[in-house]
Amino acid sequence: MKIKNLNQITDFDIKLLRIFKTVCECGSFTSAESVLGISRSAISLHMSDLENRLGLRLCQRGRAGFSLTDEGKEILNYSETLIASIEEFKLKVNQIHKKLKGEFNIGIINNLINLPKPYITNTLEQLTSESPDVQINISMSTLADIECKVMDGRLHVGAVPMVTPLSGLDYLNLYEESSYLYCGDRHPLFSSTERLKEQDLSQWNAVMPNYSINSQALQLYQLLHCSATASDREGIAFFNFNRKFYGIFT
Repeated sequence: MKIKNLNQITDFDIKLLRIFKTVCECGSFTSAESVLGISRSAISLHMSDLENRLGLRLCQRGRAGFSLTDEGKEILNYSETLIASIEEFKLKVNQIHKKLKGEFNIGIINNLINLPKPYITNTLEQLTSESPDVQINISMSTLADIECKVMDGRLHVGAVPMVTPLSGLDYLNLYEESSYLYCGDRHPLFSSTERLKEQDLSQWNAVMPNYSINSQALQLYQLLHCSATASDREGIAFFNFNRKFYGIFT
């Protein structure tokens, strides 16, 4: 065979090497016919093309049967390494499409940590287990700020109370909460055993949240004498330690 330098490997070369590998695994051109789906004459032509491309005699074929030359054995080993590398490359590329990376930014309104069903915590735990390369960033903020940041892409998702759904955002129900009226242990109503009527509520100072609330909660606050405001539930809790105020919590 004429000595040749292999300067470039083409797709056709890889195809010929795959055919060569299959013939070697089958042990003959005849056995490889059904596996490759081509005739013996076509296989013989492909083998001749490969030998001419490499400038090497790869196998002996004839009445004595099929056998590899020393060069053929070496090329078979190299072919197996090359094909395995190609398959690994394909696998790695496909894994990139399935593997999550980068940052996941979440905005959460305060006081969700004490809810009985830890949906958010469990979901983050699952995400961390399945996609350890994802960096999770949690920021605590108000309803309006979280919705604004989700709208403009600074946050990927937010956990907020349902007040007035905004067009352009998708909402999914996570929790249902019950609201109660509380007062501190220094408040005169704390030790009272009498059942209060709605008209009695207006006799006492109450704390009004200055963040957005739904219409049902707003109707309840209209029954109260709201003489103070708070920006969040922790602020309402501070007022509840005052003997002159009470507030609503969920």
